[in-house]
Amino acid sequence: MNKLKIGNLTAKLPIIQGGMGVGISMSGLASAVANEGGVGVISCAGLGLIYRHTAKDYMEACIIGLKEEIRKTREKSSGIIGVNIMMALTNFSDMVKTAIAEKVDVIFAGAGLPMDLPKYRTPECVTKLVPIVSSARAARIICEKWKTLYDYLPDLVVVEGPKAGGHLGFKTNQIEDPNFSLENLVPEVVKEVNLYEEKYNQEIPVIAAGGIYTGEDMFNIMQLGAKGVQIASRFVTTYECDADIKFKEAYINASENEVEIIQSPVGMPGRALKGEFLEKVKQGLTAPKSCPYNCLHTCDYKKVPYCIIVTLFNAYQGKMDKGYAFAGSNAYRATKITSVKEIIDEIKDSFETIKAKFDAEKLLLA
Repeated sequence: MNKLKIGNLTAKLPIIQGGMGVGISMSGLASAVANEGGVGVISCAGLGLIYRHTAKDYMEACIIGLKEEIRKTREKSSGIIGVNIMMALTNFSDMVKTAIAEKVDVIFAGAGLPMDLPKYRTPECVTKLVPIVSSARAARIICEKWKTLYDYLPDLVVVEGPKAGGHLGFKTNQIEDPNFSLENLVPEVVKEVNLYEEKYNQEIPVIAAGGIYTGEDMFNIMQLGAKGVQIASRFVTTYECDADIKFKEAYINASENEVEIIQSPVGMPGRALKGEFLEKVKQGLTAPKSCPYNCLHTCDYKKVPYCIIVTLFNAYQGKMDKGYAFAGSNAYRATKITSVKEIIDEIKDSFETIKAKFDAEKLLLA
């Protein structure tokens, strides 16, 4: 399995752990993945609720929370650490500035096109900048804008397909359309990014995300041009995952038909596990009475069916009757709680097995 280069950083394994909020991927999970040679990722979403007792208001608590999670992750690991920051967050700029000031290795920005992300770089900035896209067009727009306006190109590009958990960058009718499958998207994004690699003599690895679960999945998508993968849902059912055990058990107890597409207050479709709370949503029983946090640009509490930040915070705490679990299309395949090391070892073993078989068949045909 090849190493992964992100600018002047090198991960031993081409595996990025996807950011999961609220509270699902923090210092516990991120440090464990980084210690195994992958890229561990802290999610910024909702940190102000988790650290609500540290400050007078939500926004200040978000900054304190991010600093603390980066510090705690650094104490546990010397590996590569990233932060996932959604464009939809009203405090996006504060989170980016904080992450850069704390010298986090990588910022992953999605849930919208991070058109101005490079403007936050300082003269001392060592943080790599990575957009998360869902099309070749989005990759082209970002590369063009970043280079034109900031003389900067992405250090890596994550292309996330419609089988991912959480918020999806697709219209609802595109999610099951094979034309928008990850297998179609990856070659298109690779081709687009290659133009900028060649023009500016800069390596920009493309990482595939969404529905990647096994080493075989990883091998197959890398055959299409991806330099590595981003995996999120599979790491939920680990000891090191920061979520409550009841959140993890929701994955273990789920069946395939319990993974559904929902409409999120963020304004995007999302993939989550069916449950008591989402049934209440369908019955119109969860409408918020106010907006105490103003956490999302795209949310009007008078129009949305529930407050997503509180709902996801409840789920993180294990209050599954008052929240729900975002989950990728393969989340139901989890059968037990295990360690990050065991999962990564299993992915590596199955990757090497399928690679050896592929190489042997290629040799026979030569």
